[in-house]
Amino acid sequence: MQQATSVTQAPANKWVIAATVVLGAFVSVMDFSIVNVAMPQMISTFGVSLDAITWVAVSYSIAEIVLITMSAWLSSLFGRKRYFVWSFILFTAASMLCGAARSLEMMIFARILQGIGGGGLIPLSQAIMLETFPEEERGMAMAISTVGVAVAPAVGPILGGWLTDEYGWPWIFYINLPLGIFGIFMSIAVLSDPPYLQRQINRIDIVGIVLLAVGLTAMQVFFERGEREHWFDSTLIIWMACIASVTLIALVIWELRVPEPVIQFRVLKNIQFAAGTCLGLIFGITLFGSFFVLALFLQRLQGLSVMDSGIFQSPRMLIMLIVTPIAGRLYNYVDSRLLIGLGLTLMIIGYLDMSSFTLEVGLPQMLPSFLLTGAGMSIMFGPLSAVVMRTMPLTMITAASSLYTLGRRIGGNMGYAFVASQVETRSAFHRARLVDHVTPYDVSTHQAIDGLTGRLASSSGLPPGVAEDSAIKLLDVTVNRHASMLAYNDIFWLMGMMFIIGIPFLLLLGNRR
Repeated sequence: MQQATSVTQAPANKWVIAATVVLGAFVSVMDFSIVNVAMPQMISTFGVSLDAITWVAVSYSIAEIVLITMSAWLSSLFGRKRYFVWSFILFTAASMLCGAARSLEMMIFARILQGIGGGGLIPLSQAIMLETFPEEERGMAMAISTVGVAVAPAVGPILGGWLTDEYGWPWIFYINLPLGIFGIFMSIAVLSDPPYLQRQINRIDIVGIVLLAVGLTAMQVFFERGEREHWFDSTLIIWMACIASVTLIALVIWELRVPEPVIQFRVLKNIQFAAGTCLGLIFGITLFGSFFVLALFLQRLQGLSVMDSGIFQSPRMLIMLIVTPIAGRLYNYVDSRLLIGLGLTLMIIGYLDMSSFTLEVGLPQMLPSFLLTGAGMSIMFGPLSAVVMRTMPLTMITAASSLYTLGRRIGGNMGYAFVASQVETRSAFHRARLVDHVTPYDVSTHQAIDGLTGRLASSSGLPPGVAEDSAIKLLDVTVNRHASMLAYNDIFWLMGMMFIIGIPFLLLLGNRR
């Protein structure tokens, strides 16, 4: 399994191929985040509750993660070029259906189709990039692939907010049509299957497909609905946890026994690949979790709109565009473990800096942490993908890419669930501690209430009793805001500490050379 991948001669149009497949990965990942900004408008259009509209996001996520996992098997069944092209076609056609939907049921159906199409684009994009570029350019190839995967979650809210405000929510889906049509024609023109990727499936693993679909669906519902259903206080979440645990364990056992499995778990015998996949999972937690927690912080405590909060985070996206090609070039000259370790270090420092944010923080104070985490992501992710995948033989690249992408996506789901639960839990914890000091017997509390009462009475002309009640309510709001700020600080600190867990996995990675 330690056989390195090799490409004897890169095709002349390798950069055209790169642009084509990265476009597919970019639109697929972007549609995971772009829909969130339009949900309030969808509620009005469909006449449904906030709880019901969340299935617009959940349905896409479920379909996408199942197809990500099956992409290697489907490539062997249909041929990789054909599967990639038809995935692009289905994604584009489903985007048109999403924009035209005028009922929640139609929207969920269209989003499932869109997720089925998008799920095949992400891992195949990475596999094609690895096979297209020779070893000395593979670090740059994975760096470019990073742009498609890591920048898309930041672009989604900005683009989606602008389109929704200017043209209405259907245009967050219609924007995929010109991109998709262009990508389809380019895929047909420039992609080809390598000689070893001939049809290799003689028997369809029906049991494996059923276990995979049921297990990943239950896991996605568990992560996506857990916070809304109050986790294990909900019978639904308990059932989803049990179903996911049983079916996924059964899936691993079954797939290791059958001769033609739908998922090649055997690639995890490669220690370097398994260690890199674990690092990819940690990266997914922090990448998607940090975008989510920063958006919550900027919108809830800084009072920014969804689009403005995305623009506020744009320096992190811009530094990634600058550092990514530099990291790709350094891959040829620096020990990969040192390069990835540098990325980990920058992200730890950046998240620890975020853990000192206050309610009065502005962009100048946030900028260093945004630049550090963005640069760290760029330095870590591209070289990590390249050094991990080079240990795979050519025939296993697509299977390995599917599992590697799956690890990152599961990490993203864990990041969302972690942030959603910890914001509420840590806010309640810090509120309880702050309230202990806000009592009728505390001199500073008395002074604060008296000062607020006097200002309200003089500025608004309120009677003394009403002014005092309003002052107490304002003090309660202040306590809640400070408790929330402390909760966000805790989450940023924990995200930085997660990379400490990744250090042992880093040591298991071999040098690129």
